[in-house]
Order: sequence, then structure tokens, then C-alpha cells
Amino acid sequence: MTGTPQPERALAPARAAVRPRPARVLATVVALGTMIGPLTACTGPEPSAGPVVAASPSSAATPRPTPTPVLPQVPVVDAALGAPVAATPPPVRLVVPDVGIDMAVDPVGVQEDGEMEIPEDADRAGWYRFGPAPADPAGATVVAAHVDSVQTGIGQFARLLDVAVGATITVISADGGVREYRVVGVEKIAKEGAPVDQWFDRSGAPRLVLVTCGGTFRRDIGHYTDNVVVTAEPIGG
Repeated sequence: MTGTPQPERALAPARAAVRPRPARVLATVVALGTMIGPLTACTGPEPSAGPVVAASPSSAATPRPTPTPVLPQVPVVDAALGAPVAATPPPVRLVVPDVGIDMAVDPVGVQEDGEMEIPEDADRAGWYRFGPAPADPAGATVVAAHVDSVQTGIGQFARLLDVAVGATITVISADGGVREYRVVGVEKIAKEGAPVDQWFDRSGAPRLVLVTCGGTFRRDIGHYTDNVVVTAEPIGG
């Protein structure tokens, strides 16, 4: 990813999308009991293809039994459990006025190789949808973006290193809710040994974690040497 937390894969600046890839994020997802899988797995078996046989008058007159449809299994909720809790609205926009960041945010998951998915457009950010959302009472809301990409060039998260402690970050959710955060830390951290578990923590005080790539792009290993991480806390609790 051109600038995101690990699950990440970095690509050449301005010529390839850099993806911070917390290599351990997939393990984190599994440990948290999150199942990531294609919804199409719930479809029933497809009918087998066989030879086409012209119907004879006698066979056409013979009624054929109606096949029993194969229905996908669905989870059953016991009425005693009560009504399901509505999902927390996802973030859809992130603004850091001090450095001119104003980006759309898309929900993302984890790629097959364990990297966090990141929008290919470096001017769009990705919210890790298997973690907390801004309105959740605990844990880290992780938003990551490429620092650059071959399609769109230098991205807005390239300015994260210029964000000052004390700066305000505004996050807008899908329900129109607006939450403001105050920056408490800005770090450039080597990818090797980066505290990915802390970035994707689902416990503790609510906070916002922004991640992109930084440092030097190493062609021998195919990614940037560092991650740039901004941590912010909610204003007003």
C-alpha cells in the first residue's frame, strides 16, 4: 500500500501504489474471530450440463416432477435473543484542515496474502471494517491510504508527516455524524517490528489511527522502509 498500516505492500513512488501491510493483520483478524469469506459461497450447486435430447411425443406427454430447490443455509436467530443491534455507521470522509487533507473513505478488509486492502486511488482512504468505527466505545479506528500510486500520483496522506500534535481531524460517518479528534502523536516507524497489534487494537480508549508509507523506497525489497502513523483522541470524550 502506498501508505497504510500493515497489512501492507509498498510500491514505487508515483509509479506504484504503496501499501503498508501489517503482515500480521490477517492473524489478528483470525484471532479476533472474524471470518472473512466470499458471500457467494452460500449459493447452491449449479445443475450439471448434459447432452441435449429432443423430446419425443410420448416423453413430452409425461409430466416431469418439479425439482426441489436447493436453498442456502441461513443462520437462525432465537427470538429470546432480542432484536439484533444495528451496525455502527462507517466513516465516509476524513478531513485534516491544517495540511489540506480532505478524502473520501471506503470500507476495506484483508487481502488473501494478509495485507490490509487499500483503495488503489491514492486520494481515497480505506477504513478497516473489521475493527472499530468512530462511534464505537472502545478501540482503534484504523484509516489507511497509499502515499502514492501509479494511477493518481502523490496522495494526500503524503502530508501526514506534516501534521502537528494538537491538530484537529474531523471524521464524518455515513449517518451524517461528525466526530472531531485531537492529534496526540505523529511517528515515522520502521516497518520491521512496527507495533501493528496496537494500531489494530479493539480494546482500550477510543482513538483514530491514520497510516501510510514513508521513508525510502527500496527497489530490492519492493516497498518503503517506514510507516507514518498519526494517532488522535476524540475531543470531548
